[in-house]
Amino acid sequence: MKISVITGASSGMGRDFVRMIDKIEDCDEIWVIARRKDKLEEITSETGKVIRPIELDLSKEKNIKAYGKMLKDAGEIEVTALVNAAGFGKFGDFESIPLQEQMNMIDLNCKALMAVTYLTLPYMPEGSRVYQLGSLSAFQPVPYITTYGATKAFVLSFSRALNKELEKRNIKMIAICPGWVRTEFFDRAVKDDTIKYYNKFFTSAEVVRRAIYDMYKGRDVSVCGASIRGQVLLTKLLPHKLVMKIWCKQQKK
Repeated sequence: MKISVITGASSGMGRDFVRMIDKIEDCDEIWVIARRKDKLEEITSETGKVIRPIELDLSKEKNIKAYGKMLKDAGEIEVTALVNAAGFGKFGDFESIPLQEQMNMIDLNCKALMAVTYLTLPYMPEGSRVYQLGSLSAFQPVPYITTYGATKAFVLSFSRALNKELEKRNIKMIAICPGWVRTEFFDRAVKDDTIKYYNKFFTSAEVVRRAIYDMYKGRDVSVCGASIRGQVLLTKLLPHKLVMKIWCKQQKK
């Protein structure tokens, strides 16, 4: 049986990936993973393929193990596509964000992404694809989004390096690094007006379409929007001390 696996599938880019994977992947089932079972069950009526809703909070180690067991118990399966879209952020002064929330960010954005990838790869045949959700913040240090940005820098570095390793198996991996995207992400991330300046918003569907386009072009990084790609170029050319100064000025810091 061929399956695709999508974490963070209950909303935003994860949910849009479900819709797109349903159209482009040759698979029998799509495993959709998130904390909110009711939201996952809504997806079952949106696709033509069989949807398997899996209620798991991947920030918890026991649930990572549970996912590994599900793969093992599924019998003869091939995972043709993996999308790691689970993650969250918190905006604000570093010292104002509770330590547990900071640690949870690292657990979900980094540890869970790495672990799900590790557990899934043995089931992935030649020609499979892995989409890892990063962020524009991966390319530079971002004050007041400090821990979140650092987790996404991990995703970018991890994904690009592993993509190179996987060339021998003809498995492709891409880091998706969008700018601001209108999703439920902001419901959890924004607690005050620390971040004031948002230069441009994209829809999650735009980001997903661009990611799939870049994947099939053989790229290991996807950045949606010409203006955002220009911004990435500048972060590579300018000293990061200057980049942070500009960012803080935009946020009136």
